[in-house]
Amino acid sequence: MVAVHLAAVPVHAQAAAFERMVMRNPTVAAVVERMPALALPGCYLAAGALFQTVWNCLTGRDPEAGIRDYDLDYFDGGDLSWEAEDRVIQRADALFADLGATVEVRNEARVHLWYEERFGVPCPPYTSTEAAIASFPSTSACFGIRPSPSGLEIFAPYGFADVFSMRTRPNPVLAPRWVYEAKVARWRAEWPELDVLPWPEVDTIEHEAREARSRRVDG
Repeated sequence: MVAVHLAAVPVHAQAAAFERMVMRNPTVAAVVERMPALALPGCYLAAGALFQTVWNCLTGRDPEAGIRDYDLDYFDGGDLSWEAEDRVIQRADALFADLGATVEVRNEARVHLWYEERFGVPCPPYTSTEAAIASFPSTSACFGIRPSPSGLEIFAPYGFADVFSMRTRPNPVLAPRWVYEAKVARWRAEWPELDVLPWPEVDTIEHEAREARSRRVDG
């Protein structure tokens, strides 16, 4: 299978295949082409539109099938007001109005202001868009892309093996269990080929957290 093959090839080949697949989605390509016009700091097209496009390519679906929205994340710590973020949203709405798709814009610098009220757990302030992407509830969701002088810059903190294996792996660094399980239930309904890994038990999470802290100290 193509997915099995891609999950095992070197990272540079995985990155090239990832780029080819996501750019087959015409909405992804259009957003990537236009996003520099917004001149947003730390801006990436992230998450669902990327890994779901890859799943569609791997399973022979239309590249845009099942994709609800396109997440454009940026980081502006200089103005944490809703009014500033809303002005960016309105500019983006005008820029992407003809695409026939929902482009969701979010300033990751102000997520901690509303996250606990919505999801029931506190969110420490992010330090960058990359930090936010790395905290998404599944490793398959932790992707960001943006144009660069050399082509397409890809941020993939957990690599490509899971997305090419059509595997959803929990990433319990922030989001609670119910968020992950609600998302994978929706994804599996759309892509029944998925291999869904369960949320880890508390002891496993604590062990992994200790291991991560130990690696930081040792490094």
